[in-house]
Amino acid sequence: MEKVHLLSLGCPKNLADSELMLGALVGAGFELTLDPESAQVLVVNTCAFIESAKKESLDAIMEAAEIKRRGAGKRLVVAGCMAQRYGAELREQLPEVDVFVGTGNFLELPELLRRTEDVTARPIPYAGAAHLLPEHSAPRIKTGDPFSAYLKISEGCDHKCAFCIIPKIRGRHESRAIPDLIAEARMLADSGVRELNLIAQDLTAYGRDLAPRASLARLLEALNGVAGIRWIRLLYCYPNFVTDELLDAIAVLPKVVKYIDMPLQHADDAILRAMRRERSADGLRKILDRIRIRVPGIALRSSFITGFPGETDEAFARLLDFILEQEFDRVGVFTYSLEENTAAFAMPNQVAERTKRARRARLMETQADISHKKNRAMVGRELEVLVEGAVPGRASRMRGRSAAQAPEIDGAVFFKGDGAPGEFVRVRIDKALTYDLSGRALGDDIDEGVAVHG
Repeated sequence: MEKVHLLSLGCPKNLADSELMLGALVGAGFELTLDPESAQVLVVNTCAFIESAKKESLDAIMEAAEIKRRGAGKRLVVAGCMAQRYGAELREQLPEVDVFVGTGNFLELPELLRRTEDVTARPIPYAGAAHLLPEHSAPRIKTGDPFSAYLKISEGCDHKCAFCIIPKIRGRHESRAIPDLIAEARMLADSGVRELNLIAQDLTAYGRDLAPRASLARLLEALNGVAGIRWIRLLYCYPNFVTDELLDAIAVLPKVVKYIDMPLQHADDAILRAMRRERSADGLRKILDRIRIRVPGIALRSSFITGFPGETDEAFARLLDFILEQEFDRVGVFTYSLEENTAAFAMPNQVAERTKRARRARLMETQADISHKKNRAMVGRELEVLVEGAVPGRASRMRGRSAAQAPEIDGAVFFKGDGAPGEFVRVRIDKALTYDLSGRALGDDIDEGVAVHG
């Protein structure tokens, strides 16, 4: 029985693919190991979204190649977006790689590994379908916290944002059927999952391609009925399609947390048009006002890009003013990455890297002040907190998250008291940090049948 070590890079959508890949490998008789040195098969599931992600992926591949060199009989697999995007080039540049697995055939990995047992059959390049849409019956080895899971509801993207390569890697949008998603959600709940984080390239596109036509709101209504699930969170919503039907579902359904991740990218009209985002700053303000009116107390996360081609000092100032005005609960900021085969690649007036980084730092400093202000307003409140576990080295100090904190990308709630991972406890907040909160557990676990998000 050969041992496999898999390293997953990039976004949660890539992680979901990695878990399916692990499921296929275990089903074919491979054994998993966390130690790359003891593995006969090394798999790197890569990201190729922006330049920094590509560099991280290449560094990981070269590190795996060095491990392969030190041990006889090892094989190296490069999977995911980088293999999909650069399969032919990588074959020439990375002779150490034995198998290339793209985003549309990663479930074939066990068969590809069988074929490459013969050294003369290596390497196997890949170029083909941009994505596959596995059904719930596809085996999945979940990683990370056992009480939290990502549920990928669709694949691909039909938007034509000027800066983004994802549609050319992942292909056109395709939704999974509601019954299939409910079946997977039930399987996850039966395994101990309490929190579902819905992911896709664009959640709000869900269901428009199905027959009969469905919607994200209808999916939420169905997921809300899955026993054992307590929190359902929305990540990656496109602003144009955040409908009143969706907002009403978030407001009314008890298991859907009052949280929405909606990347806006910029707030200068000319830059938005150049980005092909189809919205003016005033249009974005109207969307944000509508969200806050229909879902009082909602936590809003957004992301923005600095240094897009043509971003002048005045355009950046409008973006900065917009963030000061809107006071988002969470903000992520990326510097523009020049990506070949995107519409923005050949645009004039490219911005210097130093300027991009300085503008990003300015936005992050501004958001840090906003975040600290919002956290100070939480002092004295009681929050429902999902326990993640003890803080290493401090057994009496626990870590968890409120409904307003998504896993990995947002802050945490640190508290004194007891609680097992996966339990929900009520915590009174007594201290505010820039991104985190601190408090004390009140000692009473929250009843399973009551969802109070705080």
